[in-house]
Amino acid sequence: MLGNRIEVRNLGKAYSRRPLFADISLTIPDRTALVVHGPNGSGKTTFLHLLCGLIPSTTGKVDVYLHGRALSPGERRRALGLVSPDLRLYDDLTAAENLAFFSAVRGFAYSADEARGVLERVGLKVRGHELLRTFSAGMKQRMKYACALWHRPHILLLDEPTSNLDAAGVALVWDIVEQQRSRGIVVIATNEREELRYGDQTLVFA
Repeated sequence: MLGNRIEVRNLGKAYSRRPLFADISLTIPDRTALVVHGPNGSGKTTFLHLLCGLIPSTTGKVDVYLHGRALSPGERRRALGLVSPDLRLYDDLTAAENLAFFSAVRGFAYSADEARGVLERVGLKVRGHELLRTFSAGMKQRMKYACALWHRPHILLLDEPTSNLDAAGVALVWDIVEQQRSRGIVVIATNEREELRYGDQTLVFA
C-alpha cells in the first residue's frame, strides 16, 4: 500500500557514553529490501533492535507507517517478524508446540493446519511432532523462520539470516526474502559482503 514505510530520523545509539553509531536517517519504502552490512560489533544487531522497538535510542527515532498511519509500539511489534541469533526456542517442546507457544505469547490465534503449512514452507513438514532437542543447528534456524513467518508480518527483520544453513537452506532464505520484498519490507543484517546484492538499499557500518 502506498505510504507503508519505515522512517529513521537522526538515529543514534551509545553505551556508557561510547557512541556505536549516530545520525542515521533513511526511509525504507514498501516492497524494498535493505541490507545492513558491517563487521561484528559494528552495530547491525543494535540497529535491528531499534527498528523493533526492543531498546530505546540515544538520539533520534524510528516510525513505522502502515495503512496510512504511524503504528504504536504494540502495533509495530505485531507487524514485525524477527529471525535472530538472540531468539531462543524451546528444546523440550516439539516444533508445533514451539509455534503454539510463540503464537500465544504474541496474541495470535493458533491453527494446526497453519502450523503444518508454515513448517512445510521452511522444509520441516514431517518434523512437527519431533522435539527440538533432536534438531540440528540448521533445522533450528529454519524453525526461527517458521516462528517469524507465522503471522505473515508486513516487515521481516533478518539478523545473520543464513547462519548454520546448508546450500538448500540458503536458497530457501533468499526465496523467502524475494517473497517478502514483493509484499512488504525486509531488512537484512549481515557481515557477508556477497549478500549486499539482495538489497535495494544498503546501510554500511564500519
